[in-house]
Amino acid sequence: MSVSPSPSRILRNLLRNEAFYFFTSIGNYTGQHADSLREFMQKIGEIDVKSLEFHLYREDFEKWIAQTLGDARFAAEIRNLRSRKVAGNLLREQLYNVVSRRYRELRGKMSFKVIT
Repeated sequence: MSVSPSPSRILRNLLRNEAFYFFTSIGNYTGQHADSLREFMQKIGEIDVKSLEFHLYREDFEKWIAQTLGDARFAAEIRNLRSRKVAGNLLREQLYNVVSRRYRELRGKMSFKVIT
């Protein structure tokens, strides 16, 4: 049985080497990166859709979410999105919806923490 990471761990600000770096293809860095899940969510609306497609179909998003953020359930949601083979602005919209829903869920869990 694996233990789910805490919402604060998933939502933390990441070190530079843990950030997600956006590329449009191998070796073509967009100059954009995300240092947190919140920033990742924001960048989805700004990044060239070719970058979103590139990373989704290489499984980069789900690997980053599972390995760096430690959220296997969320990674499975991204995998499900990939299996539907969406592209273009529909991909941007659906990816944003999945990420923002998880972000709000995690933020909600943090606001209910009881301090003892």
